[in-house]
Amino acid sequence: MARPNSVLFRRLFACRDCGHYNAPKLEWRFGVEWEQPALPQEYTFSMSTPLRWKQRGRVSPFARRQPETPLRTLALNLTEAARSALSEPFRLTVEHQPIYLPRLPRAFDGFRIVQLSDIHHSPFTSIKQIERAVETANSLQPDMIALTGDYVSKERRYAAPCAELLGTLKARHGVFAVLGNHDHWTDAALITDLFRAEGITMLVNQGMRFEKDDAAFWLAGVDDTMVGLEDLSLALAGASEGEMKLLLAHNPVILRKAARAGVDLVLSGHTHGGQVNLRSEQREAGRPRRRHVKGLARQDETQIYITRGLGTVVLPVRFGCPPEVSLLELRCA
Repeated sequence: MARPNSVLFRRLFACRDCGHYNAPKLEWRFGVEWEQPALPQEYTFSMSTPLRWKQRGRVSPFARRQPETPLRTLALNLTEAARSALSEPFRLTVEHQPIYLPRLPRAFDGFRIVQLSDIHHSPFTSIKQIERAVETANSLQPDMIALTGDYVSKERRYAAPCAELLGTLKARHGVFAVLGNHDHWTDAALITDLFRAEGITMLVNQGMRFEKDDAAFWLAGVDDTMVGLEDLSLALAGASEGEMKLLLAHNPVILRKAARAGVDLVLSGHTHGGQVNLRSEQREAGRPRRRHVKGLARQDETQIYITRGLGTVVLPVRFGCPPEVSLLELRCA
């Protein structure tokens, strides 16, 4: 058989942009007929147009790269930020924080408290997310579990499933809880009854002496400040002046009042850690910002730990502020 026209053959396999010849190598042997090599389906040939890219929805490998521009860079950064904000609510973290307390009895040195807060069971926070947080909390084998409010958002139908899941929390010395503003805006009485039915101790402006190995401290919990039902003096009634006091309070705004009342440690939530953090926690001068929204802080001799919580409100997004299971280890100072 005659050898194919080399000029036409080169035209068929030539690159349209640079003219580079990419034809496969062919061996010519005596007595062997030449066959046209198999070509990808993306290419089609005609006499008028030797090479045409026909695949839709994809960029030609021969196309030139688009130049970077400020607008293009901004669009890419915003896209990446949006992707991160939508996925971050599912990135559960465990924060281990030692807290040194001068008045902590020696018998409680190393006492481990797991804190969960701001679950906000709703279309934004699913059962699966709560199950994962409960499993994580139980795996830490705490001595006590503290729940600091806002368990549901707006709809009463989310209260029972949330209470049932939180009822599976396990701690050596029990699970204790207070209410938050969203609980009152939904149905505080219903949530209180459901939690107590699951064996969770609700502290509604109440206190108790928490004992272990002939040592004790005062454990108190207050109702929510935002709805005007907090009564710290009632929660501390019965506590002796010199004993250590641990306070559960949903809203951290109580810190100044707790410091004046001689509380050693406050556990709070409410802030979600800011939920969307677009700036540094410190000012340009290096000093911390006045409003503390997460982590460990101090007012005089009173310390407070503010957890970032689990759920979200307004929008199902977090940025620079992943959900948290807090593991607090009390140590003698």
